[in-house]
Amino acid sequence: MARLALLIGTAVAGLAVALPAQAEPLWPGGPDIPGVPPLIAPPLIPPAPVVAPCSAQARGCMRLSTNEAWLMDNGRVTYGPTPISHGRPGYLTRAGVFDVDFKREDHWSTMHHVWMKYAVFFDGDIATHIGPIEEQSHGCIRMTPDGAREFFYYLEPGDIIEVVP
Repeated sequence: MARLALLIGTAVAGLAVALPAQAEPLWPGGPDIPGVPPLIAPPLIPPAPVVAPCSAQARGCMRLSTNEAWLMDNGRVTYGPTPISHGRPGYLTRAGVFDVDFKREDHWSTMHHVWMKYAVFFDGDIATHIGPIEEQSHGCIRMTPDGAREFFYYLEPGDIIEVVP
C-alpha cells in the first residue's frame, strides 16, 4: 500500500511539471503565449474634432487671445492649431476678415530689414511668415517654420483669412 501511494505521488508530481504554467503576458498586447488567452483591448474612443473660432468662409483662421492659427476648408479644420505671435503695443494686429493679397516664398522687408520666409500678405503690409513666436512683432503674424510653410502652400490670393481677438 505504501508503494502504491509513493507511485501515485510520483506520477502526480511528474504531471505538474509536464503541464504548461499559466503566465501573464510579458507586456499588454505582446506576443501570443500558448495557454494564455489574448488580451482584449477596450474599444477606442475617437478624439473630439478640432474646431476653430472662425466662419466657414475662412481658409485661414487666427485667434490673437490664445496665439493660435488654423487652416480650414468649408468650416472644417485641416491643420492646426499652430502657435503664433502677433503685434506688440503700438503695432497691434487688426482683427477682421481679409483677402490674401499675394505671397512670396522669400520676401525681404525693406521696412524692418528682415527676411520673411513663406510670407502670405493679407492686410496691406501685414503677413504670416516664419518668425520667433516668443516675441511680439510689428503687426505680422509670426509662425513656426512648419506653420508658416503650411499656410504658404495652402492659401492662395483671394482666399479669406479671418483674425479674431
